[in-house]
Amino acid sequence: MLLIKASEKYLNQFLIYLNGVRRNSPNTIKAYRTDVLQFIEFCREREIKEASPVAIKKFLMKLNEDKLDKRSISRKLSSLRHFFKFLRANSIIELNPISSIHNPKEIKKLPEHLSVKELQEIFDNLEKQNDRQSLMTLAIFDLLYGCALRVSEVCSLRISDLDFNQKVARVLGKGSKQRIVPIGEKTISSLKKYLKSIGYDENLFFRTKRGNKIYPEFVERLVKKHIAQFSDVKKKSPHTLRHSAATHMLDRGADLLAIKEILGHENLSTTQIYTHVSVEKLKRTYKTSHPKS
Repeated sequence: MLLIKASEKYLNQFLIYLNGVRRNSPNTIKAYRTDVLQFIEFCREREIKEASPVAIKKFLMKLNEDKLDKRSISRKLSSLRHFFKFLRANSIIELNPISSIHNPKEIKKLPEHLSVKELQEIFDNLEKQNDRQSLMTLAIFDLLYGCALRVSEVCSLRISDLDFNQKVARVLGKGSKQRIVPIGEKTISSLKKYLKSIGYDENLFFRTKRGNKIYPEFVERLVKKHIAQFSDVKKKSPHTLRHSAATHMLDRGADLLAIKEILGHENLSTTQIYTHVSVEKLKRTYKTSHPKS
């Protein structure tokens, strides 16, 4: 069993492995560190000397008492699983204390998305304006929805990543994995208009007025503001635009594997959540239009 007093030393080794071998993103590594440290601190406070199955179950009970939602509990368990798997693979422990512990069952929430009509209203409104801020906002919306990019990918995008002749963008996604994403004609048009307003160079595509890299919170505020004008969807975030892009592609007959590649998902199971969204839409259509419904 892992001795709690030695656990932080091995945690540091684990984090080095995540960064150097697994090439996980800084946010992912930070989450692993936070979750494992929480378990270590829990054991120390209760004078638990070893990371045993009993200790992990007590930790779970504490998380439930704190009324943490099941999704967050599952994430913390996942962090511990990866940590102990690393220790076992490196012969630091003989038995994995979490191998017999299962994640709590949770009700999967379908991702919210905007309708095509709502998105068209947002784009129409932005296209009426021609100031630099509106051109930037339009370009951001076009990349989040038109190319289904993650907010971090939009913030890190460089002008040299775009090939307007080939109509593609080279995107650096999770785990520093690069993928090629197609760009539509309308998106190219809005990107070129924005470029014309700022001048062309090889630096970051989006910059603040001071010339610095834009950050996710900036994009989130911008997106929330404009979605709120035309939609009552609960989650008004950049990821909602990405969900909308995937759902609309699937609704129009796109191949699931193609959507997986565009989104940059590692596993097809992640992309398959959108099939459930479309099935729900089919059910609603059937219920409202079929005589036998």
